[in-house]
Amino acid sequence: TGRARSGAATVERQHVYCGAMTEFVEQDLSGARFERTSLRNASFTRAYLNDATMSMVDLSGVEIRGALIRGARMHGVELSDVEISGDLKNVVVNGVDIAPLVEQELNRLWPDRVKMRPDTVAGFKEGWTIIRDLWDNTIARARSLPADTLHASVDGEWSFIQTLRHLNFASAAWIDRMILGEPSPWNEMDLPWDEAPGWDGIPWDRDARPTLDEVLAVRRERQATMSELIESLTEEQLASSVSRSEPGWPQIEDFPLKECLIIVLTEEWEHRRFAERDLGKIRVG
Repeated sequence: TGRARSGAATVERQHVYCGAMTEFVEQDLSGARFERTSLRNASFTRAYLNDATMSMVDLSGVEIRGALIRGARMHGVELSDVEISGDLKNVVVNGVDIAPLVEQELNRLWPDRVKMRPDTVAGFKEGWTIIRDLWDNTIARARSLPADTLHASVDGEWSFIQTLRHLNFASAAWIDRMILGEPSPWNEMDLPWDEAPGWDGIPWDRDARPTLDEVLAVRRERQATMSELIESLTEEQLASSVSRSEPGWPQIEDFPLKECLIIVLTEEWEHRRFAERDLGKIRVG
């Protein structure tokens, strides 16, 4: 353990040497200065770079997952061969807000996408029917592949089985817990998102390898719950709010019930799109 001084900031640093690599684990490097420093192949996990300033840096080949980039300003940058996926809002590129343009193009490519954000009970019934039918086709496609390939990760993304496990988790969270009031609706195969903080009592075994049929058995139960809820839904209920104060997740007060349903529809839509993309990249034989 040693001390490093940067300006007025005094930083406690713990060096863990592993060959030529230095690790900083659970250390506060606030105010530190890196100049003419190589951070090639460095790994940042649960790191906070709030209000950091970067000048004349080379970010070629950088991979960023599960990051919050809000209020960032990038000037004089060169962006080429860059791929971005995520939620876009007020993303201004060369004076043009591209977020609405991206939304318009996505809706043009997939016209049913707009039906995943309905405003009426009839709209939710239509949207749920559409996404269930689409998933039936995707499941049939997956069944045509060898069972082991459904555990394969493509480009570091979730496997097909992990995707279904995550959708089971999302349904349990936003339907069973938030709307129906079940404080702990989890199945041992449920899978939160990778960057989730982790909670006591909520399963999170990313490396589990259940069979497709095992995951689908849980999925059928969750889908049946969603179907029953939407079938009995009234416009008055749709305009109401729900609250969950018990320990766990979600833990929210006065959250619109409609948004809970939209979250599930959006998760189903987007993850099916990702699953179809990755199934197409799996090589058999």
